[in-house]
Amino acid sequence: MKLLSSKINNGTLNFALLLQRVVFGALVMMHGWPKLVNFSSKVQNFADPFGIGKTPSLCLVIFAEFFCGALVLIGLLTRLATIPLLICFAVIIFMIHAKDPVMDKETAIMFLGMWVSILLTGPGKYSLDAAIGK
Repeated sequence: MKLLSSKINNGTLNFALLLQRVVFGALVMMHGWPKLVNFSSKVQNFADPFGIGKTPSLCLVIFAEFFCGALVLIGLLTRLATIPLLICFAVIIFMIHAKDPVMDKETAIMFLGMWVSILLTGPGKYSLDAAIGK
């Protein structure tokens, strides 16, 4: 591997796609897990940015963060699973923390960027999507 080369090696690219899916899928699941297991205590203070109620709002976030994060991690329905994650993190950035300085929402911005990247590139060769698609 040459450091300054712009050539793309398919094996390296597919490994990078696997790595980003596994790392960011696991990280976002770690955000969703406490919400899932502590649902009754979390729902009381949860934001309701669309006015649908705190319980449905929390359910949607758990669905995105935990369940869609798991789908991204294993590479199943990957592009479809990134859509709720994109929406979730866009809401966090532009609604929940809209007035906060950028530094206070940089983690959410990084996650949003990664979901866009995964949506555009797909899961790569080392995924269930690729295995099923054969």
